[in-house]
Amino acid sequence: MKIAVLGATGWIGSTIKQEALTRGHQVIAISRTTNNADDENNVETRTLDLLSQESMTNAVQGADVVIAAIGGRAKGNHDIVPNTARRLLEELPACGINRLLWVGGAGSLEVAPGVALIDTPEFPAEYQPEAKAQGEALALFKASESTLNWVFVSPAAEIFPGERTGQYRTGGDQLLIDNDGNSRVSVQDFAVALIDEAEKNTYKKERIGIAY
Repeated sequence: MKIAVLGATGWIGSTIKQEALTRGHQVIAISRTTNNADDENNVETRTLDLLSQESMTNAVQGADVVIAAIGGRAKGNHDIVPNTARRLLEELPACGINRLLWVGGAGSLEVAPGVALIDTPEFPAEYQPEAKAQGEALALFKASESTLNWVFVSPAAEIFPGERTGQYRTGGDQLLIDNDGNSRVSVQDFAVALIDEAEKNTYKKERIGIAY
């Protein structure tokens, strides 16, 4: 399978890229600038500046599925999140791409009926803009009439650098917690879940949550 990773040089994106390569997939590593570190077997590097109006066609051409792992924290531009979601919904079908896995946030997951994690007093203020942007993106996906088969994949409340166990649980709109009341997943196992879904194509036009 040829998997295009949008945001391939980021923390989550680069982990997804490595998981895909480990399984023998070909990867199109898409980032704003060329990264020589991606000069390896089964990796084709392509550039795309999401802040420009350039077409996505050249960046995603030939991919079987696109995995988007983008965010605006580094440059303080959180509008890039919903704006990119809107563009992908419109442009990927025109490029002949039918599947998108979107790396979302945990803030919009429900901790109680009608109560999102972002609305709880414990939610860190520094992550509010990022979580709101992801919530806007999710709303765009849910309201869209695009033919694109999208899956919005939310990590646990805490995603951290750890180890690859290959173990995880999949939920829906509710925040998954373990027996100790924690919602956690390593970035490595989050990447496992994403590539599993890329291979199995289990979910269609819905949000899923990943946690231990």
